[in-house]
Amino acid sequence: MWKDKAVHLLLLGAASTSILIVLLIFVFLGREAAPFVSHPGLGRLLDSQWIPVSFQQERFGILPLFTGSLLVTVLAMVITVPFAVLGAIYIAEVAHPTEREILKPFIEILAGIPSVVLGFFGLVVLAPIVKEIFGLSSGLNALTGALLLSLMAIPTVISISEDAIMSVPSVYKRASLALGATRLQTIWRVTVPAALPGIIAAVMLGIGRVIGETMAVLMVTGNSAVITLSPLSSVRTMTATIAAEMGEVPFGSVHYQALFWVGIVLLTVTFGLNIVAQRVLKRYGMMQ
Repeated sequence: MWKDKAVHLLLLGAASTSILIVLLIFVFLGREAAPFVSHPGLGRLLDSQWIPVSFQQERFGILPLFTGSLLVTVLAMVITVPFAVLGAIYIAEVAHPTEREILKPFIEILAGIPSVVLGFFGLVVLAPIVKEIFGLSSGLNALTGALLLSLMAIPTVISISEDAIMSVPSVYKRASLALGATRLQTIWRVTVPAALPGIIAAVMLGIGRVIGETMAVLMVTGNSAVITLSPLSSVRTMTATIAAEMGEVPFGSVHYQALFWVGIVLLTVTFGLNIVAQRVLKRYGMMQ
């Protein structure tokens, strides 16, 4: 059938285009960053400091930027995952239909708030609260950034997780209840395991939202490029560094090339997370 062949070619073309776009992004970043390899050399990227403008010696260490992004991301997901998954379970399985009609649109509206607006909220509301609670000189730190990013990621994770839970066939639940399981046992031992691939996908999308966020972390993390694992210390993320410096850097300079290496590292981490997520989902599917 020519229609089947046409649809097959159309889908193949769309999939191939997606792969081609990703490859072209890597090629573009690599082309702009390539001169850095010969001068001053890739070893400079492993420095412990990021001082791109200096009258003595410029330093282009990505480590403080990487650790800053890692710290904020881990903290944000530690906060996001339990709240989002429990919220999705409540909306899908426990909430009264009237509650669901109120909560669902509210969560979707929260997901659509621009990040810069949430950044203002973090700057004016969250930062002073964190400063007051922990007795700090400034509330602009990794914890404030993580709280704000979790506020941005929770609606996404809740919406997708709730859809995954709602898509579990009702016969699973009825069979569990018929065998004598309580409603709570059915939720935790039948519904959630059946929806786990969708919940994992939701969490991975939340991580992607957190890693790729720029304006919010630029406004509330303090932008101090230091290597630290303390949530109460100011940090600078890779995305914030690119956003803050790319607009003022001389085109083709060493600083310009270093920023593209930051972009390559960021893209590689995101790509790796997607591969890990696919492996986890595939392995879980095989176990079931």
